[in-house]
Amino acid sequence: MKALLKRVIPAAWLLRQLLRLDSWLYRTISRVAVWHGGGLHPKHRLTGYHDFFVRNIRAGERVLDIGCGNGVLDDQIVKAAGARVRGVDRDRSAIAYARRHYRDERLTFVEGDAQDGGIEGPFDVVILSNVLEHLDKRVDFLRSIRERVRPDRVLIRVPLYDRDWRVPLKGELGVDSLLDPTHFVEHTREAWFAEVQGADLRVREFEVRWGELWMVCVPAEPRS
Repeated sequence: MKALLKRVIPAAWLLRQLLRLDSWLYRTISRVAVWHGGGLHPKHRLTGYHDFFVRNIRAGERVLDIGCGNGVLDDQIVKAAGARVRGVDRDRSAIAYARRHYRDERLTFVEGDAQDGGIEGPFDVVILSNVLEHLDKRVDFLRSIRERVRPDRVLIRVPLYDRDWRVPLKGELGVDSLLDPTHFVEHTREAWFAEVQGADLRVREFEVRWGELWMVCVPAEPRS
């Protein structure tokens, strides 16, 4: 039977179908995981990425979280780091959720799109957690944020292209490998570094965890 299947079904065709199923399963599992978590994805508590942001923010600092989503990260930053946080997101329902669930005098949530302007500094820290991959003109956006907000640090979290061998295999076989259909890109570490540096930011620290790149970036030294 196995030999017959090999003659009848081309391996490349079968692999494409399986890889498409793999992508569909990943996205479906993520949606059901949010349902299971009562509206919060389990990755918030399982991957520890909140800790990365908290330990890179000091008490009293002014923090701008662009693409804050449901606000759970900002709530933890306020409580654990003692910072003042403004969360911004263009998703009205996410902002409504954040305002209902997280209330603190040091915490505010604003509905808006940082790409359209209207967000002025100064802020000490800017957070971009799973945001850049959703943007087309990422270098221009980073440069705009650096100039308008004037942060001391930019904390970035992005998914990596080289997180798993199935990603380039999907590319070879013409299967969509993006984790989310709204992503424009998923880069290697080197490509992300190049984009950050193109916006006159310097990667001061970084770590690779859970197939993601977490970066602490600072403004580059003025060019002579």
